[in-house]
Amino acid sequence: MSIVSDAIWAASPTTTRGAPTPLSSDSKGERIAYASNKSIFVRSIDDPAVSKQYTQHTAQTTVARFAPSGFYVASGDVSGSVRVWDAMGAENTKGEYHIIAGRINDIAWDGDSQRIIAVGDGKERYGHCITADSGNSVGEISGHSQQINSVSIRQQRPLRAATGSDDTSMCFYHGAPFKFNTSVRGKHDKFIYGTQFSPDGNSLVTVGSDRKIWLYDGKTGEAQKSIGEGEHKGSIFGVSWAKDSKKLVTCSGDQTVKIWDAEAGKCTQSWRLGGESVSIPDQQVGVTWPGGRSDGLVISVDLEGNLNYFQEGSEKPVKVVRGHSKAITSAASAKDSKTLWTGSYDGRARAWDIASGKADLVDGEQHSNYVSGIAAAPKEGRIYSVGWDDTLRTVDASQHSFTGNAIKTDGQPKGVAVATLNGKDHTLVVTASGITTYADGSEVSKQKTPAPPTCIAATGETVAVGSDDKIVRLFKAGSPASFDSMTELKDPTSPISSLAFSPDGTHLAVGLANGKIFVYNNTSGSWTLETNRWSAHTARVTCIAWSPDSKKAVSGALDTNVFVWSLADPGLRIKATNAHKEGVGGVVWSEEGKVISCGADAAVKVWKVSGVA
Repeated sequence: MSIVSDAIWAASPTTTRGAPTPLSSDSKGERIAYASNKSIFVRSIDDPAVSKQYTQHTAQTTVARFAPSGFYVASGDVSGSVRVWDAMGAENTKGEYHIIAGRINDIAWDGDSQRIIAVGDGKERYGHCITADSGNSVGEISGHSQQINSVSIRQQRPLRAATGSDDTSMCFYHGAPFKFNTSVRGKHDKFIYGTQFSPDGNSLVTVGSDRKIWLYDGKTGEAQKSIGEGEHKGSIFGVSWAKDSKKLVTCSGDQTVKIWDAEAGKCTQSWRLGGESVSIPDQQVGVTWPGGRSDGLVISVDLEGNLNYFQEGSEKPVKVVRGHSKAITSAASAKDSKTLWTGSYDGRARAWDIASGKADLVDGEQHSNYVSGIAAAPKEGRIYSVGWDDTLRTVDASQHSFTGNAIKTDGQPKGVAVATLNGKDHTLVVTASGITTYADGSEVSKQKTPAPPTCIAATGETVAVGSDDKIVRLFKAGSPASFDSMTELKDPTSPISSLAFSPDGTHLAVGLANGKIFVYNNTSGSWTLETNRWSAHTARVTCIAWSPDSKKAVSGALDTNVFVWSLADPGLRIKATNAHKEGVGGVVWSEEGKVISCGADAAVKVWKVSGVA
């Protein structure tokens, strides 16, 4: 019996408006690394569905950089901690070093993959230089009076380093050990966001919020010229050199990515995302030009966290890689569907192709807040979602788009389910005041519940509602009078947090706030407790899903674990521990032997389950 990871569909980079988002690519141009929530993701550039997740940071991560060798990654977080780890295994930490008392903004490796400079917003100092294997000090980073946003190390000898800061100056260092050499002032008159030496070491470039691009001599740090004056209309957040050191690429808050001929100082190609209208989500906040490739590929990240792939000569992005950048709070998949539907903390909805792991945007007006529930209609090819913007929205599954107008709910929705009445789908939404039923986009009925409900599930005409009073109430969907004949299940010992009916409608799994799961069956015509032994979770059960054969179930909880259970042997369980950092938000059993989970790390993971009866 086993549950093994089959794939990780990575989260999108975490972005901040008005600040750069560092992207790093390895020297062969095969992988990209970036920070997302409290994790670092390393993804294949050609097949973004192939990725690894590093989860050892305990604070929000900010930057990840590949060593020139490609074997290690150095990553930083908001607490001032830098970790060096194996880029292949993604869990083997080589070293953890506390660099500054504050946020790490950028990291640079030397050409030997031995030394690291980490910079940021510290209290006593703004950066430090250490050896990657032991953390020994190999130089001072001084000369700045405000936080340092970027750092770069010349890959050739003699070693040089450069930093750019909020104090508008570029500081130049000689090494190793690294010592302050010169401070270049007066070139930029606002924050410097990007600093990078060319691969051949002959040039250095800086960019910033004053929209200027400055080139310097790579050995002396002497300013040579400014290029592209007036071309960018917004802050330049990132810069990256081509491997031939003749061209560079910049990205800006004006929604553009531009390629420059460094010698001539001319823009040779420009892409603008989001059309000519002002679109804040299309601001470009990070860019990398993967070395080792011959196809002229450039990758940028926009404020929404989408990775845009550009190729020299093409007019539009050749690929856009989407995902979630905030915690995934709910997930659903229709029966026999090839699509996984997810909703996140920030209101975004995504449709995932289960075969390829590609995420598609759900077109139309999204929720503006936490998506608290998603349910798939059995018949009509519709997906229903509810969010804390107090709306119910409908998705056309075939078009991947929201249809019709959002329906205002009676209060903050706790969950959504779809019942079938007279051969027609009815959507039930639970709020603190009770249950509201909708059909064809309009309200059909309202029912008050004896206690404020917390979750809901439905199969056919049967509806189950859980509440904080530790009771599950079952009744037939339809008229308010149905509450007169409802069944109450009073065995649970803790408030109800999750409910799920088996596909054949004979079993109901009840997840509790204390981590236990009770299973009821209806094979004899009345609901009786079958087992209360599914009790391995140590925190609130957030989601449960049944296997297609109705004999097994998978559960996720705030304890970060995913468990697979069997009715044939209730005492048995197989587990995926620490499946999602900070907790599991949704589980789906997509087919026999395949489980999909998603959670607070904004990642979606596919698991192979075998050997469970």
